[in-house]
Amino acid sequence: MKLLVPLLLLVSAGVFYASVAQEVTKKFTVNPIGWVRKTSESIEIVLDRAYQPGLLGLDGFSHVYVFYWFDRNDNPEKRSVLQVYPRGDKQNPLTGVFATRSPARPNLIALSLCRIIKVEDNIIKIDSIDALPDTPVLDLKPFIPQSEAENAVIPEWVRGRSAKR
Repeated sequence: MKLLVPLLLLVSAGVFYASVAQEVTKKFTVNPIGWVRKTSESIEIVLDRAYQPGLLGLDGFSHVYVFYWFDRNDNPEKRSVLQVYPRGDKQNPLTGVFATRSPARPNLIALSLCRIIKVEDNIIKIDSIDALPDTPVLDLKPFIPQSEAENAVIPEWVRGRSAKR
């Protein structure tokens, strides 16, 4: 059977349903491993205690990639958006969502690179994250600089972002 490009992805209660060219339907289950917790004093990733053994060695890294779910952005209208003006700025070129970090996208998977302040028990204290309090965390991966792309090329509108900061 020939598999074609996915046409429709829906999520309901953390379950992905992938309809591939209406020929095959596959089901993927993603469960949160923890939650983003924010207070006026700290920002933390609090893992379910069952996942605490998976943190062994993370304290040896300075940064961690946090994969999370844009759970408050989940509606059919936002999932159908495929082109946006990056950062909502119409001076930026109309761009496909896969070339942006827009929260409006077919699958609501988000990614932030966070500086680790401390790892203790099932809690990772971080400096910041572009996620709302109580956002479900899907996965963590250590940042390894040598594995990042060398000679990366980025569009002008992204370079302009650095100058605006």
